[in-house]
Amino acid sequence: MSFGHPLLLLGLLIVPLAIVLYLLAERRRMRYAIAFTNLDVLAAVAGRQRPWRRYVPPMLFLLALAALCVAVARPYRSTLVPSERATVILVVDISGSMQARDVKPTRLAAAQAAVRTFLDRVPKRLRVGLISFAAEPYVGAPPTTDREVVRESLDQLGIPDFYSYGGTAIGDALEKAVEMGKTAVPGTAQTIAYSTAAKNHGLVSILFLSDGKQTRGILEPLDGAQQAKDAGIPVYTVALGTKNGTVTRGGFGGPRTIPVPPDPVTLSAIARLTGGKFFAARTADALESAYADLSSKLGRVPGRVEITWWLLAAAAALLVIAGVLSALWSPRLP
Repeated sequence: MSFGHPLLLLGLLIVPLAIVLYLLAERRRMRYAIAFTNLDVLAAVAGRQRPWRRYVPPMLFLLALAALCVAVARPYRSTLVPSERATVILVVDISGSMQARDVKPTRLAAAQAAVRTFLDRVPKRLRVGLISFAAEPYVGAPPTTDREVVRESLDQLGIPDFYSYGGTAIGDALEKAVEMGKTAVPGTAQTIAYSTAAKNHGLVSILFLSDGKQTRGILEPLDGAQQAKDAGIPVYTVALGTKNGTVTRGGFGGPRTIPVPPDPVTLSAIARLTGGKFFAARTADALESAYADLSSKLGRVPGRVEITWWLLAAAAALLVIAGVLSALWSPRLP
């Protein structure tokens, strides 16, 4: 926690001063106590009181006073705050292996559901772009704050087409995502890949999902990752599926079963090289959890949030409670 006006924390000295004044008042009260002749009545009154109760309201009052003293110093809490300039590029594998059913209902359907969760939870000002890829990458939606545009493009990923069965070009997809990222941040399109890469780190992120090894494409996966690193763009990777995943394909000799295990080694290396994070999603729930976790981090930058009003609300609540307890627990004669 940090403070906008730390010198005002000296106001906390009021708390020990108030304690001293309270103790002096107690001594004064005892000094001037009057004699009570009817001891039976006095014993009955005193017997029904719990001694600790008389100290609770003053303690609550002192806590409220301390909260007010801290509040006037304008406290801040370090956290991640939404960035108005941030962009996330979603990259989704749509190759034929994404029709495998080891992740229910299919890998592709689970991926679409997880992306929808991500879109629902990220800051509204965050720009989101969508790239799909199989044998080559395709831009589904350029970076935009219009979630419906991205959702419509996402829904189209469920429609099989000729390219869906052409292989997996991880390196080329990364290159396309980096190109989109370089033009995503206003005013940095010409500089993001040069000396300001470190400065812009975090303004653009790539969330990359795939379920298999590279089988097509020009650029190797780690070469594409190197381009992302040079541009200061972290790549968060998700390996979807299990080692037992299979798809069935027809042919001249009849249907045949093809194993389609994911490639966590390559995807983990991409994340490590670029400063991102790797997730292994073997179930739809694990995939949903990964995207939900990323939605709370991506598009946000380190910042400060003022908590003055929280302290003021806590002080007001403590004062009310202290007043109520004081009224309820004040000793009364029968």
